[in-house]
Amino acid sequence: MRTAVRTGTAALLLALAAMIGGTPGAAQEAGDAGGDGADTGRLLAELNKLEGVEAGCRSFFLFRNDTDVTLAGFEMSLAVLDRDGVIDRLLTIDAAPLPSRRTTLKLFDIPDMPCADIGEVILHDIATCEAEGGGVADCFAILDLSSRADVPFVL
Repeated sequence: MRTAVRTGTAALLLALAAMIGGTPGAAQEAGDAGGDGADTGRLLAELNKLEGVEAGCRSFFLFRNDTDVTLAGFEMSLAVLDRDGVIDRLLTIDAAPLPSRRTTLKLFDIPDMPCADIGEVILHDIATCEAEGGGVADCFAILDLSSRADVPFVL
């Protein structure tokens, strides 16, 4: 598992270096020196809270982009499970843009579902992860998830 994470981090470093005009050699050196990807920064997606609204449930997400790359495209595919662990629906949410070295708040409504009925939110996929100026990256390699809500937000 550690090797897979290290390989994924090295690949992301190469992709990020290409997107921001760095050299692949510099990206490889950073990956070799850090080993765990800490030198590249991380991207945090946090389910901060859920709030009931007339049409369903409003979710508040915090995104902390501690990388040197602004993400012009960032779409997450989420599976929303009920309290019995049964998938109620799949949602794709567009959180872009995520500016470099910034924290961003995004609100998304989950229609026709009371917050009390939500048991878990699963990050099913990252449909889009694009750096400003073009280029696709593997955001899973730098992504951390957390939840301050009463509902877990997990991979």
